[in-house]
Amino acid sequence: MIDKNKMPLAVGVAFVAFTTQFGGGFASGAQIYSYFINYGIWGIFLPVLTQFLLAFFFWYGLRYAYTHKTYDYRAFGDSFYGKYSVIFSNLYEITYLILIATATSAAFATGGSTLNSLFGIPYWLCTLIVGAFIFIISLYGTNLVRKAASTISVLIIIGLVVVLVPNIFAQWGTIAESFGRLAAGEVPVGSGESGLFGAALWSAILYFMFQLPSIGLMYQHTAPLTDVKQVDRAAIYMFLCNFCAMMLAIVGMLAIAFVPELEGTSIPMLLLVSNGVGKTVLTPIISILIILGAVSTGVNMIAGIVTRTVNAIERRMDEGKREQGHMTRAVIASLVFTAGVWAISQVGLMAIIKKGYAYLGYAGLISVAFPFIITMIRGALGKNKN
Repeated sequence: MIDKNKMPLAVGVAFVAFTTQFGGGFASGAQIYSYFINYGIWGIFLPVLTQFLLAFFFWYGLRYAYTHKTYDYRAFGDSFYGKYSVIFSNLYEITYLILIATATSAAFATGGSTLNSLFGIPYWLCTLIVGAFIFIISLYGTNLVRKAASTISVLIIIGLVVVLVPNIFAQWGTIAESFGRLAAGEVPVGSGESGLFGAALWSAILYFMFQLPSIGLMYQHTAPLTDVKQVDRAAIYMFLCNFCAMMLAIVGMLAIAFVPELEGTSIPMLLLVSNGVGKTVLTPIISILIILGAVSTGVNMIAGIVTRTVNAIERRMDEGKREQGHMTRAVIASLVFTAGVWAISQVGLMAIIKKGYAYLGYAGLISVAFPFIITMIRGALGKNKN
């Protein structure tokens, strides 16, 4: 695991944000296709807007969390929303539960399905293995999560480069042809979209909205920071890392945008590799990336709600008693939430989970985006008390 003492804290925070956004859905290519490539030529350029909005809102929230020492999402909400906290803090609690139920159960299912296809062992056992990793890492708190996120981020980035760069070079002619067809107004195989800018823009904004609620699990990572400038640097690193990773994936996947087999496939990246070079070597690498992405997403989500729950319990205790039994409380909280999400993943709710992302986006709009925007405007007008 990467030594956090050899890595700037701002980079560690940025990597947590990376692993939160780029989980198994990203590594499989399904998310990239669904929300960007699927919408034609405009979808190729809109990730810059999506990643800018995410980095900007994360920057705004993390600066507040650092300045006001609100290191879990409930403490943040109670402080940030002020007299309206009874409404918006509780709305965010609901939003976060939707986030846990959708993103984390999808991570369990994605990782479990990949292990199942690789080794042929029962699906429930595969998801149990994924859950065990998530439970153990999330149990040991912010420092380990940040170290794990840093390690997993580096592995995912290296894996993406290893998989995508050779295939981009090998299939450059096809990529250029696909770009030309998209520019001429065509849409990829299996797309039912019009290719118009409005539809692509809404898809990019929806992607931003359902990723935004994950900001709640980031507040805990401002605790070890020593300067507000570290938050500024983390936001810059966040944007650069996430944008470059997304664009690398989009360019690579243009190679299969008009391949007939794209319609109906659940893992477009595997199709890219099978049509390109190094299939024997790169197929297991893609599979490992998907599993790493699933585990990283699950760890970040579970760690966030465990921190919030344990802090809420210990806030009501005498200071001298907080250290006693802290690990026991963390174990129980981590076990409860991990087991709950694991149970959801067994029901096979992937169709519901897909719809859940849309609901998550609307919930994020109401509980995070709108209050942030209003507070930004009030701050610009000098009307904020905080």
